[in-house]
Amino acid sequence: MTHSAVIPVPKLEEDFYDWWPRHEAKCAEAAAGPHDLVFIGDSITHLFEGYPAGGIPRGERIWQEFYAPRRALNLGFGWDRTQNVLWRLDHGEFSGQTPRLVVLLIGTNNLTGSTNAPSNTPAEIAEGVQAVCGRIHALSPASRILLMGLFPRGEARTAPFRSAIRETNAHLAAFAAARPLLEFSEIGRLFLDSDEILPPRIMNDGVHPTEAGYRIWAEAIEPQVQQGLA
Repeated sequence: MTHSAVIPVPKLEEDFYDWWPRHEAKCAEAAAGPHDLVFIGDSITHLFEGYPAGGIPRGERIWQEFYAPRRALNLGFGWDRTQNVLWRLDHGEFSGQTPRLVVLLIGTNNLTGSTNAPSNTPAEIAEGVQAVCGRIHALSPASRILLMGLFPRGEARTAPFRSAIRETNAHLAAFAAARPLLEFSEIGRLFLDSDEILPPRIMNDGVHPTEAGYRIWAEAIEPQVQQGLA
């Protein structure tokens, strides 16, 4: 049965930025030339590049250190779900791109329903992510995809979504293992302390990494990034 996670749609939710102008800007950035490294995702990826002017910095300094010298393209959009990414890939943001490596982190917002979209099950989210990977390879068949497992949410180990995230990641790992040019990377444990608590110094709102959290992410995937860009 078809479900919302695999049906492409544009903007669904209001967030800290203007979705449509960002889409237009990213289409123009893609049209300006090819990129060897592309990050695709939701607000977690969006804030890696930094807030719009006047916002509180999170990952911007880490992005400048690790990825700006590599002319990376950031296609993270706050509040996006898998279905939004599918629409954006179909409408210009990936046009002309044949990156050596795509870093993909998407699906956590599919766990949260709203009046604009229902929540999705872990299996449905995995199908949505699989559809995104398929769309990337349809547009750029030789690109390697580094598929990130969903990051932990909520400070306590019993926080809502922790169980669903583990189940989603199990689906993603199984899917990635059977697909060429796709590598699964689950680094959620690196954000947690020994009691599986998510410290505020790593994610001060329980979802988005602080600068320290973004450094953990960048350093964790650097071997795969170097290999993918070699």
